[in-house]
Amino acid sequence: MGNDGELDLVDVRLGARLAELRSERGWSLGELAERSGVSRSTLSRAERAEISPTASLLNRLCAVYGRTMSQLLSEVEVEPVPVMRAADQTVWTDEASGFVRRSVSPPHAGLRGELVEGRLGAGADIAYDRPPVPGLEQHIWVLDGTLEVTAQNAEHRLDAGDCLRLRVWGPTRFRCPGPVDVRYALVVVLP
Repeated sequence: MGNDGELDLVDVRLGARLAELRSERGWSLGELAERSGVSRSTLSRAERAEISPTASLLNRLCAVYGRTMSQLLSEVEVEPVPVMRAADQTVWTDEASGFVRRSVSPPHAGLRGELVEGRLGAGADIAYDRPPVPGLEQHIWVLDGTLEVTAQNAEHRLDAGDCLRLRVWGPTRFRCPGPVDVRYALVVVLP
């Protein structure tokens, strides 16, 4: 998204969708806090769009709701279209970690795969405590820079042109060691 007003609108729609998902399950904020490990106050503020959720927070909620981050973000879009023009692709920024995520090809009815462009600044480090969907297939192709990925207790250093293919069952970590930013394509396929 381009300007701050559009970013705020994404947060408002995202907060409403998060509240809707919780309501569909009949959970209180306290129950969701127990299931996700996120405080009631943070959950409440995210649902009311008083805060912009971090990648880590969204990952925890996606795990509880059995969705990928892209699925959740696509649910706040109006209508999926077959051709995703660059200008129409949703860009989401996690200010806390410096992670920029472009949904190049978001989830679409009848398709199991999606394509995401990720960008991390030099020194950025993001840890996910679990996959949003156990057994999620990922293909990580580094376009520029260097990316260090830890998954299944193995560390992988990927330079431009390298691709890591895996199924995600446990915690993962994405780190840009620098000295330049890293840009990568992430292909996500539901199990």
